[in-house]
Amino acid sequence: MSGTGTNSPRPDSTRPGSERPGPTPPVIVVGSGPTGLLLAGDVAAAGVPVTLVEKRPHGISNLSRAFGVHARTLEQLDARGLADRLLATGTTITELRLFRRLTLDLGTLPSRFPFLLITPQYEVERLLEERARALGVEFLFEHEVVGLRQDGAGVDLDMRGPDGAAVTRRAAYVVGADGHRSAVRRAVGLPFPGVSVITSLFLADVRLAERPGSVLTVNGTGDSFAMIAAFGDGWYRVMGWNRRHEVPDDAPLDLDEVKEVTRRALGTDYGMHDARWLSRFHSDERQAPEYRVGRVFLAGDAAHVHSPAGGQGMNTGLQDAANLGWKLAAVVDGRVPEGLLDTYQAERHPVGRAVLRSSGGLVRLARARHPAVRAVRALVSAFVNVSRPARTRALAQISGIGHAYAAPRGAHRLVGTRVPDVALEGGRLHEALRGGRFALITPQPYDDGGARGQRLAVERWASGARRTTVLVRPDGYVAWASDSAGPAEIETALAAHVG
Repeated sequence: MSGTGTNSPRPDSTRPGSERPGPTPPVIVVGSGPTGLLLAGDVAAAGVPVTLVEKRPHGISNLSRAFGVHARTLEQLDARGLADRLLATGTTITELRLFRRLTLDLGTLPSRFPFLLITPQYEVERLLEERARALGVEFLFEHEVVGLRQDGAGVDLDMRGPDGAAVTRRAAYVVGADGHRSAVRRAVGLPFPGVSVITSLFLADVRLAERPGSVLTVNGTGDSFAMIAAFGDGWYRVMGWNRRHEVPDDAPLDLDEVKEVTRRALGTDYGMHDARWLSRFHSDERQAPEYRVGRVFLAGDAAHVHSPAGGQGMNTGLQDAANLGWKLAAVVDGRVPEGLLDTYQAERHPVGRAVLRSSGGLVRLARARHPAVRAVRALVSAFVNVSRPARTRALAQISGIGHAYAAPRGAHRLVGTRVPDVALEGGRLHEALRGGRFALITPQPYDDGGARGQRLAVERWASGARRTTVLVRPDGYVAWASDSAGPAEIETALAAHVG
């Protein structure tokens, strides 16, 4: 982030060792990137006080790495009333081209959003911050986490404030969404094992004299790779690497180097000029072994980092947030047992591992030099092009709509699966989920007597042919289902899952 401005702490911000007058926020989220903003907003939407801590000054940076929003993320944003607003900020593509010979048709995705949205990360952050502020999230900018201590009742988070003074906040739970150099992860002593897959990449935001023929232009030669993405506002994001010139992240970078690599990879630099941002970075594959240590959680890049292949990094972090937020709120409210929080690790860690494997495989194939590996790449491309099941699996993985969570033994076949934006008598599923609600979808009318208030939307299928009763979690996955449930069984399921 850039700019200035600091929110002054609430009266319960204290120096270590001093008294803490009044209540403390039950949840503190560290890191105001997309993951932290979505999570804080979800917790606040459930009526739970939440504070968001950020070490940088306030201001949305327009110089950020991510630029692609996949279908599953757009579905989550739609369930928060934000998808249509975000779509207005960018452009969409319906094809992903990989390794020259392989094309994936996003238009076949079974989603309301059968495409990839190209829009800069700062647009995602802007909308999520507006939502978080409207829901009452407290922001503490220019507060750097320097340590934490936890006990059976809560967590003391030690910070350094904007004036350098020590500040401590106590919370029931803390979430570290503070990036790959996470101070929260270090404070709880978790390792971050992995490797660097690309030692030297560059990023640039530029103007172009000539417009490329597509929203996303990608190609690679033996030693060079370049990608150009159109933001839709006259600026273009360029990413590339040069195998002949792999240097540290802090090595100088100028526009001439970006243009040279782009010409070698794409055949032209499109009259590149007026760079507003130039940066080097390296790409790691890392994952924390645990996403939870007591009352402390990790989400987004603090928990896992991937290669940029497939554009899955920011999207995976946002899915982490969607999974954890409603669970924290339900436990803090005392509506469900604390053990629900263990399902965050059980559900999201395997997804993070799968994304590491898929994105890492893509980048290794893309950089292949050995003839045998290039032959494998050609075979993979040919197979996926002719095999519909293989294309479907690849699309489901990259877009995020194919991820499902393990169900308990004996559970209905739908439990743990994603529910698309199905039509209901009262509208669409994503509309029913807004406000962080569960949605009970039944073939016959059901009345829970309003006991759960705004925490539950009771809907009927728009089609009378559906006979299954489904309880959908706030993150859009099936919590419980039955093909022949009566009122007593439904009430038991609601008590167990909604509280």
